[in-house]
Amino acid sequence: MQSDPARESKPIRPNFLGILCILTFLGSGMNLISSFIIAVFYDQFTIVAESLSKSFDLPGLEMIMAGKPMFFGLSALIYAGSITGAVLMWRLKKVGFHVYTIFQILLILLPMYFFHLPRPSLADIIFSGIFIILYSSNLKFMS
Repeated sequence: MQSDPARESKPIRPNFLGILCILTFLGSGMNLISSFIIAVFYDQFTIVAESLSKSFDLPGLEMIMAGKPMFFGLSALIYAGSITGAVLMWRLKKVGFHVYTIFQILLILLPMYFFHLPRPSLADIIFSGIFIILYSSNLKFMS
């Protein structure tokens, strides 16, 4: 009985890479949806956010209210790019790592541009950095 050569040559995705991709699908997917909704309904959102900020002490609302629809629209596009990179890595394509990394760097830099921040958020650098390092440890499984 002969074995099927196509079945033998098909690379297997490591479980850890699959988990990283799923976490990216979830996190970037939720951020894509929320950024898109805020961009589309920006005026209504700022009204609700302003009333929430008067009633509750919610950190970050003032920064969101200072944003512009363009910021949220670009954020949605960048999150879509991150998801695209993760989909390519899910399919074991090495180019996905590079796509993902570029869009993570853009996500770190975008708030600096729109909010005139002197430096990027340390939390963003650490979180993105960890995922980039963990994804890079799986490059040997990608072609």
